[in-house]
Amino acid sequence: MIPKNTICLWYDGTALEAATFYAETFPDSEVRAVHRAPGDYPSGQKGDVLTVEFTVMGIPCLGLNGGPGVQHTHAFSFQVATDDQAETDRLWDAIVNNGGEKNDCGWCRDKWGVNWQITPRVLTEAYTDPDPAVAKRAFEAMMTMRKIDVAAIEAARRG
Repeated sequence: MIPKNTICLWYDGTALEAATFYAETFPDSEVRAVHRAPGDYPSGQKGDVLTVEFTVMGIPCLGLNGGPGVQHTHAFSFQVATDDQAETDRLWDAIVNNGGEKNDCGWCRDKWGVNWQITPRVLTEAYTDPDPAVAKRAFEAMMTMRKIDVAAIEAARRG
């Protein structure tokens, strides 16, 4: 059954490669279907992979091989809530070490240009703490980081 709402991500011929990486990297993720073009189109030919149905952590997605010229931006990202430093490291490192790039405050970009926020739950709890001093310390600590350091956030929270 086709989901009522699906995130569509544009790729330049690499939708299947990206979907396969996501399925191998993130829990509750899979490649569900690969659809080939029934005829030639501006950026491909009959038989090329046109779309890929996949899920990322249970979220339905469609990878569209729409061709060159359309880039992903920070305006869209997947935010992944991690439980500990080990999970944070595993996911961040998988993205960055597979041709991605590091960004600030827990953000990274995969090699296809999709942005990810690898965010330990402790960070969100800390910067939303009802004590403004705790929230400020955690926020200021985060602002100095690329990949989030759980121990440093916990230390900032404690003061």
